[in-house]
Amino acid sequence: MPRDEGHREVAETLTGLDRTVHEPARLAILAVLRGFECADFLFLLRQTGLTRGNLSSHLSKLETAGYVEIRKEFVDKIPRTLLSLTEPGRSALEAYRRSMAEILTDLE
Repeated sequence: MPRDEGHREVAETLTGLDRTVHEPARLAILAVLRGFECADFLFLLRQTGLTRGNLSSHLSKLETAGYVEIRKEFVDKIPRTLLSLTEPGRSALEAYRRSMAEILTDLE
């Protein structure tokens, strides 16, 4: 394929990426949650290195997109926030991974 056409395909794939997943902090959250059935807020806070407010803001966006489920409970009267990746979230992360793999392969 001509060089210009290859660059055009890469550009089209890049512009078609799911922006909700593509943002680095949200990608980190999804990547961590992918490895667990469920994680609590403090664990995710430590794993991502985000601030409480930043993590909370990104989780709200992921919940609105339907990618993350947020559940609140009390353990001995102490609030606990549990997070899990939904099936649409898993699918979106996998689609993103495939798109990025395709882009990186096309750049070789």
